[in-house]
Amino acid sequence: MGIASFPSVNISTSSLIFLVDQPLFTKVLKFDAYFQEDVPMSAEEHYRIRQVNIHYYLEDDSMSVIEPVVENSGIPQGKLVRRQRLAKNDRGDHYHWKDLNRGMNITIYGRTFRIVDCDKFTQVFLESQGIELNPPEKMALDPYTELRKQPLRKYVTPSDFDQLKQFLTFDKQVLRFYAIWDDTDSMFGECRNYIIHYYLMDDTVEIREVHERNNGRDPFPLLMYRQRMPKVLVENAKSFPQCVLEISDQEVLEWFTAKDFIVGKPLTILGRTFFIYDCDPFTRQYYREKFGISDLPRIDVSKKEPPPVKQELPPYNGYGLVEDSAQNCFALIPKAPKKDVMKMLMNDNKVLRYLAALESPIPEDRDRRFVFSYFLATDMISIFEPPVRNSGIIGGKYLGRTKVVKPGSSAENPVYYGPSDFFIGAVVEVFGHRFVILDADDYVLKYMESNAAQYSPEALLSVQSRVRKREAPAPELGNQQTEEDPGVQALEMLIDTIQKQRKDVPCRDNIPEAFQVYDKEASGLVDRETFFKVCDSLQLPVDDSLIKELIRMCSHGEDKIDYYNFVRAFSN
Repeated sequence: MGIASFPSVNISTSSLIFLVDQPLFTKVLKFDAYFQEDVPMSAEEHYRIRQVNIHYYLEDDSMSVIEPVVENSGIPQGKLVRRQRLAKNDRGDHYHWKDLNRGMNITIYGRTFRIVDCDKFTQVFLESQGIELNPPEKMALDPYTELRKQPLRKYVTPSDFDQLKQFLTFDKQVLRFYAIWDDTDSMFGECRNYIIHYYLMDDTVEIREVHERNNGRDPFPLLMYRQRMPKVLVENAKSFPQCVLEISDQEVLEWFTAKDFIVGKPLTILGRTFFIYDCDPFTRQYYREKFGISDLPRIDVSKKEPPPVKQELPPYNGYGLVEDSAQNCFALIPKAPKKDVMKMLMNDNKVLRYLAALESPIPEDRDRRFVFSYFLATDMISIFEPPVRNSGIIGGKYLGRTKVVKPGSSAENPVYYGPSDFFIGAVVEVFGHRFVILDADDYVLKYMESNAAQYSPEALLSVQSRVRKREAPAPELGNQQTEEDPGVQALEMLIDTIQKQRKDVPCRDNIPEAFQVYDKEASGLVDRETFFKVCDSLQLPVDDSLIKELIRMCSHGEDKIDYYNFVRAFSN
């Protein structure tokens, strides 16, 4: 392709003759470039800019990268990449002079170079070949190299104040302030006392720590040695090396003076806030004469004893009894709550039993009967449901021994059901289920009569009327026996015989309650079918000859059986 095919390129005749006359093996394209190198282990510089020259040899399309040598740089410089053909991509292509231009990045062996400019020969050659060059860019400068070029800073402490006059006038005159540092808001913080001395002769400040006997601290007398304290620093002086150089007026806009120390106001010195609560008489006199402040107060900073913290139990979580859960808050190793031993000894084996019905809108639950057992020794309640064959409900233990909380009482101060809450007609709510007391045994009446002060007259009368009605003689039913009938003696002898034969078998106390469920009129009689159904559910040996005779003697007519005399042979 001839040169005439590029009409947009303006090339002088002399330049073209220069390019044609030169042999190909002497033509080298030169580009100015740089790359950035990270410096991770230096506090003065984070990255480094290194300038290089990229040479492209037209005779064999080889390239080389050379970094100019800088004296005493401490970096290996010179030829970074020897002359060779450099791969452009993973497909095996190599860089060509058509791929090079100003203002572009090229990657050589994982290192990215930024081409910013080229020499005159390279510019003329590329333009003669029809390549439009990008505008040149400025070479990036190394920040650390530019920092080294700045002149060294001289730290001079000028003085324009007559310090000798101040020394002669205020020699041995010291203002004394009493302050505290309250650090109780932080972890392991405390409130400590200090004495602040302000020397009028040179405006220096000293902070001394007040030690108490057996406070466990090392006896260091000074918290801060005597020095001038800057109040406001110059913005550029925040990075001033105060640990090795002395701060002068050039780094400080304002120093602490005597007017900054006022009783009753906080004062921040070197990041620590002190509260000045008092001063000595000389300081009061100085402030009165110098600043006209005559009412410097004395502030009481002694802390009063905090009121004792009331121990409050956490909210009840609903598991177990409240007394058992509260033991976890009293000791690291919980102990069992204390019990009333005398009450347990006096009321041991004393149980009050009641017959109750479930108050429920479900028709199937209305005929269910439950036996409540109230244990006087522990104030606990257990509920037993006598099993009924073919009822579809599994009987047995309905509620184990536990204390039942009255409805409406709080979890923090629970009120439990007591003996006075159980009487005929009373409604007892057990964990959301309402029960109505229908009947009670004979021992309940004896206990209520012996402890009449605990019960209301209506409750006592309800139990007395129920027991008297139950003890009244039943109506005439065929061959019913009376006390004058000689068959009564035979019945008593038969019951004694059965009890002697079964003296090794433990007696059961829930037999009467199982029959009373079906005897709603408290007549003491149940039909024969119900009688054998209850005996089968209680696993009573009805096939024995003596027990068959006992059933015959307890029979009233053909379909009624007196279960009162029958259960005497199997219970206490």
